[in-house]
Order: sequence, then structure tokens, then C-alpha cells
Amino acid sequence: MTKNVKPEGYSTATPFLVLDDTAKAIDFYKRALGAEELFRMPGPAGKGIVHAQVKIGDSTLMLGDECPVAGTKSPRSLGGTASSIYLYVSDVDSAFKSALKAGAKEKLGVQDMYWGDRIGRLADPFGHEWTLATHKLDLSPEEIAKRAQAFFASMAATSV
Repeated sequence: MTKNVKPEGYSTATPFLVLDDTAKAIDFYKRALGAEELFRMPGPAGKGIVHAQVKIGDSTLMLGDECPVAGTKSPRSLGGTASSIYLYVSDVDSAFKSALKAGAKEKLGVQDMYWGDRIGRLADPFGHEWTLATHKLDLSPEEIAKRAQAFFASMAATSV
């Protein structure tokens, strides 16, 4: 008998986003990131959403409203976030524009990065931060380190 440690189609690590309005967030993720809603479970007396799941690309995200009993709070309640989701997409430029059009706020414009990805960072209307990325170059750790040194040197030169 094989012991399953996770359901079929799930990753070993699955992000769970705490929100102050999960229903609105699901709608936003559908419009902004092409999410597919898998299901939602209403909270007690049909108020709010205690648990929902969406699929973006080949990844499942779990979502739910704040829960005082569990001690969970959304980024808006906390006044910031301590995490970010790094999301690979086929065309970062168009995905970034789509997310902005749907209501996300730009944190870092789309640009090529020293590790070989083209990225842009944004905040969704619920306070969660997302880095959208398209992988462009396969680089060795040595190549990344050399490119990182040049990147940080140019950053230091422009901040003087």
C-alpha cells in the first residue's frame, strides 16, 4: 500500500493566501492572471470564504478570509506582507500589463535580471506581492555570480 502525502495534481508546497475579501480576490486573479477557480467553501452562515482554491498555470493556490480564531490576518490588516509569489508566465510583458489593467500596482517595472529571467513586480489590490517572470537564459551559478557582481556594482554607482 502506497501512502499518498498529497492529493493528485498538487505540489509538495502549496501557498495559502490570507485575504480580507477572498471572493473579490478570486475575481481579480481570474482577470489579472488567468486563474481558474477550482472551488470555494463559504464560511459559517454563508458569510465570507473559509477556503478556496485556484489554479494558475500548473500551480494550485489556496485562499481564505482572515480568521481571528486561527490568528490569520491579510496583508491589508497587517499593513504589509512578509512574502511574495514568483510566478512564471509565457510573456511577462503582456501578463504584467494585464495585471496592471485589472487593478494591480507596479512595484518594479519589467526588466531583464542578472539570473536570466525577465521580471516585473506588482502588488495585487489585496496587498499580496507577485513577481511575474519569463525565463530567458540558462546560466551556470558562476555566470550568475559574475553578472550579479556587475549588477550590484552598477546599482552602487547610481546611488552615489
